[in-house]
Amino acid sequence: MGDNYNPYNEVLEIVRQAADLLGYAPKEYEAIKYPERELKVSVPVEMDDGSVRVFEGFRIQHSTSRGPAKGGIRYHEGVNQDEVKALAAWMTFKAAVVGIPYGGGKGGVVVDPAKLSERELRCLTRRFTAMISPIIGPDQDIPAPDVGTNAKVMGWMMDTYSMLKGHCVPGVVTGKPLEIGGALGRKDATGRGVMFTALNVLEVLRMGRGEATVAVQGFGNVGETTARLLHQAGIKVIAVSDVSGGLYKQEGLDIPDICRYITTGENRLLKDYRADGVVHISNRELLGLDVTILIPAALENQINKDNADEVKARIVLEAANGPTTNEADKILFKKNIVVIPDILANAGGVIVSYFEWVQNIQEVMWSEEKINRKLEEIMGNAFLSVWDTATGRKISPRMAAYLIAVKRVVEAKKIRGIWP
Repeated sequence: MGDNYNPYNEVLEIVRQAADLLGYAPKEYEAIKYPERELKVSVPVEMDDGSVRVFEGFRIQHSTSRGPAKGGIRYHEGVNQDEVKALAAWMTFKAAVVGIPYGGGKGGVVVDPAKLSERELRCLTRRFTAMISPIIGPDQDIPAPDVGTNAKVMGWMMDTYSMLKGHCVPGVVTGKPLEIGGALGRKDATGRGVMFTALNVLEVLRMGRGEATVAVQGFGNVGETTARLLHQAGIKVIAVSDVSGGLYKQEGLDIPDICRYITTGENRLLKDYRADGVVHISNRELLGLDVTILIPAALENQINKDNADEVKARIVLEAANGPTTNEADKILFKKNIVVIPDILANAGGVIVSYFEWVQNIQEVMWSEEKINRKLEEIMGNAFLSVWDTATGRKISPRMAAYLIAVKRVVEAKKIRGIWP
């Protein structure tokens, strides 16, 4: 990946470029170069064997100019402060580009959740929630699931915060179980948004679904949902991968069977899947496949200057946050590869999180049909705005998305002014 990769520097560079194109003077966007608040906490947990381990955690709020901070909680061994800063900033621009009234925040704990028992994971979550509770809340900062966390973890967070406040506060987190105020369709929302974006880009490029082929790197919640929904939409998924490696079949993979395999066993990996005609490949080989759409749905920094020349896809659709570095982006642009950026492509999760938050505040429940319909509408409108800007100004969709997002954040800041 390169020792010099710093995801936050990647964000700052693209923001600078967008601000320059918009004609902003440095003083007009200086404030958004820095997170508004960074909290680092030590989280002690009594382990099952009686020992005590202290985990490092973060909650960072990049911007609240357009509304409360919004963003996930990541449990992963690779979490660090610069990564969380970058993820918080990406959330700011993601909410802005799709036009929902949120700022950006993100949190994380340096831990491998697979190595903890359920009791240890619950204790870690409750203590971490208590440690960050002074800066979160339904009007301040609303966490959600991310890599290594899920609806169960969000339920523990909501309960912990509610106990501290002395009453039930469902709106403090999104991505919760339905029984305690979650939204219908939230689990599939990010992948569904990626699917809508894939269909939108195929339409504007006048490419039929029946001729398109797809490769998906990463088969977690987002990657699995994306592959499953694209398969249902009649698009041939010829490769998928997880941390253990990938599967490839030129005639098209049996995605429903792979999904059943993954979900019906504990800690199952794709390297152990077997089926007629399926070839096992590496993640790097998957990224270099000759497909219509390549969907990186794992972690950041997957397509970089070392492998960007190997990408043969016509379209790169970023389901993960920050999977393509700025250097790689320039290489892909020169190769006439259309890159649909993360802040647009994977915004389905934050959009449906917004719907969940609105329902919690209003104490109502929407149907899944209504949620999916509104998600498709918002994703479609945002895509067309980005595409029209890109084609009109002859710039990449990534730069177009940032022009829209940076302008909305800077203008909100200018309207509000600098206090005092």
